[in-house]
Amino acid sequence: MTADYTDFHNHLIPGVDDGAQDAEFSAGALGAFRREGVRQLITTPHFDGALTQQPERLATRLAELDAGWDVLCGLVAADAELNGRALRVERGVELMLNVPDPDCSDARVRLAGTHFVLVEFPGLQLPPVNAAMAMGFIRKAGWIPVLAHPERYRNLESLAPLWEFLTAGALLQVNAGSLFGDYGSTAQSRAQEILAHGLASYVCSDYHARGEPGSARFARALGEAGFAEQAELLLGENPGRLLADEAPLPVPPVTTQPHHVPWWRKMLGN
Repeated sequence: MTADYTDFHNHLIPGVDDGAQDAEFSAGALGAFRREGVRQLITTPHFDGALTQQPERLATRLAELDAGWDVLCGLVAADAELNGRALRVERGVELMLNVPDPDCSDARVRLAGTHFVLVEFPGLQLPPVNAAMAMGFIRKAGWIPVLAHPERYRNLESLAPLWEFLTAGALLQVNAGSLFGDYGSTAQSRAQEILAHGLASYVCSDYHARGEPGSARFARALGEAGFAEQAELLLGENPGRLLADEAPLPVPPVTTQPHHVPWWRKMLGN
């Protein structure tokens, strides 16, 4: 598989959240993505959804992000001059759904100004009731919610809520590192289930500018387990389509036939 990936969940803007601490971290992160074959990025700092209903606080937060974005753009230009090929870097946010009906009309809140919005629930906990309601509100407003790392929600006891999100018009994005236990064994098992049922449209890094993004590791592992097609769709084709404001293609289940070794054991070599 040719490495030419798009990552739309990462934290590269310096000094605005728990991602890149400063410009040095941001520059290092650009190099890390380049080494892994990621050629297009949408960076997504954490963003409080309630701010979209508070104009003065919204303006303050967006101004902070604008300033950091200007620094990152300078780093992207320097990286291109050094390496001879520019990375495409756009912006969005990881929108915290601490209100069910955030206002996503400002293009800076959406992913590269497209119709897609990366969202998450507070505290890595799904709301106990009507969790899909926020997805419906966002769709009704004309936008397409992409739920970040559903496998990481601590109270996700089955895949039933994820089916509800999909029915409400949302899409799912799994973190690459979840398959390798980077977020614990429960998230690892849930990620395996999500992929085995073909529920995820995207895999991204959720990279916080430390270590390695994990895209290459994910692609290599799935390829060696016989699922190169799925890896290409999850890392390359579908995130690229999102950046072009296009719907994702279906991703075949990452699963094996009955009585065969489970795919994740093949992937992890055990």
